[in-house]
Amino acid sequence: MTQTLNETHNSDLRSWLDSANTPGADFPVQNLPFGVFRRQGSAEPFRVGVAIGDQILDLAACCDQGLLTGAAAEAGRESSLNTLMGLGAAEWSALRQAISRLLRSDSAQQQQAEATLVPMSDAEMGMPAAIGDYTDFYCSIFHATNVGSMFRPDNPLMPNYKHIPIGYHGRSSSIVVSDTPVRRPHGQTKADDAEAPTFGPCKLFDYELEVGFFVGAGNDQGTAFSVDQADDNIFGFCLVNDWSARDIQKWEYQPLGPFLAKSFSTSVSPWVVTTEALAPYRIPAFERPEGDPQPLPHLDSERNRSHGGVDLDLEVFIRTPQMRQQGLEPHRLSRANFRDMYWTAAQMLAHHGSNGCNLRPGDLLASGTVSGQDKSARGCLLELTWRGSEPIDLPTGEVRRFLQDGDEVILRGACEKEGTARVGFGECRGTILPA
Repeated sequence: MTQTLNETHNSDLRSWLDSANTPGADFPVQNLPFGVFRRQGSAEPFRVGVAIGDQILDLAACCDQGLLTGAAAEAGRESSLNTLMGLGAAEWSALRQAISRLLRSDSAQQQQAEATLVPMSDAEMGMPAAIGDYTDFYCSIFHATNVGSMFRPDNPLMPNYKHIPIGYHGRSSSIVVSDTPVRRPHGQTKADDAEAPTFGPCKLFDYELEVGFFVGAGNDQGTAFSVDQADDNIFGFCLVNDWSARDIQKWEYQPLGPFLAKSFSTSVSPWVVTTEALAPYRIPAFERPEGDPQPLPHLDSERNRSHGGVDLDLEVFIRTPQMRQQGLEPHRLSRANFRDMYWTAAQMLAHHGSNGCNLRPGDLLASGTVSGQDKSARGCLLELTWRGSEPIDLPTGEVRRFLQDGDEVILRGACEKEGTARVGFGECRGTILPA
């Protein structure tokens, strides 16, 4: 999409819904993320909604009342966002503008629109899209360097890292929406001092703080995206926790990479923040140090260099069973920013399609662990505890090297700066069940 700001980004806009105007709210009228929901305890079909304050605007109900019209609005009757995603940037933008006008404080249709709202507290969120394919990348140079240093101290980065976005094809069938419990996996592992591997529950259970993004209209098989076309084909972004079994991963990943250590579960946040909503927070792509190779032409453009990054703050929290029993708030483990990724989202998507691979509406791509240069910005326990050698002390007196059964991990994200409306991502939560 073009990076031009429009009336929907005006920081002075207010909604007639008071909860959308609360300072620090994730979902003001400038955000308007899309998700899939139904009323809790009902047999209603899932349908598309838009987050506004502490409420959900029911798009199907809006269509029934004639408040919204057109193909994009009618796609709100579907049980996933795939149809809407496939319509393209012009349709997305027109629908966003119509919803914005409907929800603003000067709307003449407030009374009718109020009747279509469902409180978030009464809603059950579903998977935002029917994800046909899922690809996970490895695009934080700080994460890659840290992990490489643990296993290859003299050569932490592989020779291709600064030339192409590194990724692997993940497992779409085990992607779950936030708040879905995650079962500790079994797998084959081999201790360093053991003669043979054994099979049993994962002992080194970890999270990974990631940002995901959904493909829009996509491309035909045998064709490719330019990096700017790829940017235009990103519908929106979400939070991703790519749960990882580090002991299983260590044994299986050579020579072909992650497999069963990743495929048991991946959690995503329920709200998809549109690319257009993030326009005020687009920033230059990561500035490569002097001497690093510049991207090849198919991964480069002036637009990507000047606006390829996103200034998105990300946080990871933990809440243990003991913390819940004592009524303690979640403890923050780290804070990072998506601007520190070596490769941009558009470069990831352009690279994915560069061989003619066809990507389809609703396909999910994820960034890989988002880590910064400082220890406080490391996006997983493998890094934070340096393979368990530097344990983390929690407010309860507990210690964590890796996750234990009953631990809840909470990811949060938001874009915020002076003079611009906050754009929040909500939360991505998951609690670990025993193997």
